[in-house]
Order: sequence, then C-alpha cells, then structure tokens
Amino acid sequence: MTQVTFKNNPITLLGELVTVGTQAPNFSVLDTDLNVKTLADFEGKKKLISVIPSIDTGVCEQQTRKFNEAASNVENAVVITISADLPFAQKKWCAANGLENVVTLSDHKDLSFGTNYGVVMEELRLLARTVFVLNENNEVVYTEVVSEGTNHPDYDKALAALKSI
Repeated sequence: MTQVTFKNNPITLLGELVTVGTQAPNFSVLDTDLNVKTLADFEGKKKLISVIPSIDTGVCEQQTRKFNEAASNVENAVVITISADLPFAQKKWCAANGLENVVTLSDHKDLSFGTNYGVVMEELRLLARTVFVLNENNEVVYTEVVSEGTNHPDYDKALAALKSI
C-alpha cells in the first residue's frame, strides 16, 4: 500500500493503485456539462491524467495550468484533469481563468476513477495528487503518487514520459 499524507496527516488510499505496465482500468466521470465520460472517449490518444484534490486551490491550479501549457504541443495527446470537485465548480474555475480548452472531469458522483485507480483519500473523500501517463492503447507508462498531497508532482518526469510515447 502506498503511504501518503495530506497536510502532514496520514491518509488511507482506497482501491488498488494502478501500476506501470498494466492496462488502465475504465472509469465513469462527468464533464462540466454533466455528460458521462469514460476512458473510451479518449481512445487513440496519448493521455496525461492529472489527478488533483480540488481545482480551486493554489497547487492544484498551478498543476492544471502547467500540464496543459507544457503538453499543448505534444502531438496526439490530451491532458485530463480529474478531481472530486462538482462539475459546476470546475466549469466556473475554467471560465474565471480563461481556460476554455482544458479537459476537467468530476469524479464526485461515484468515485469511479479514484476507486479504480487506487487514489481515493478515504478520510477526505477527495482524490490524492497523482499523475498517470497512458499510451494510445491505454497501457500505463508512468505513474506518480505525490507523497504529500500539498506538494507538486514532478512535472518534468511526467511530461518526458508523455513525449517519449
């Protein structure tokens, strides 16, 4: 089991963490217009899945911006930001920040993504800060679980993994 903390408090992660070399599990989440989205909606694309506790916090906001800006020139790639925020909050944040093309998905309803990928913080009912990179065939080629939920992920390693596919 992966050990993480949030504000230096130990956190229990629910589910089994997805590992490099495995097939990425499916999930069912909502986009900002309440449409159901699954892994199949991004079929044939390289995927950087940026998982954050809440879009409306400093580190999460910076993570969302950084990955989207840095990966915008990677051919056939999509950056997907997933949190347990309500879709309405995600939509409002994107509009307030002038980010129209950012893919934000909400796992608030069933925690389908978080459970299937092993990143639900049980004590907070939020998703742990993690990064997954999947190739076009949905094979996991990179993972990072950030050990302290208020810290940044390793942007360079995640982007290098995406670019190397």
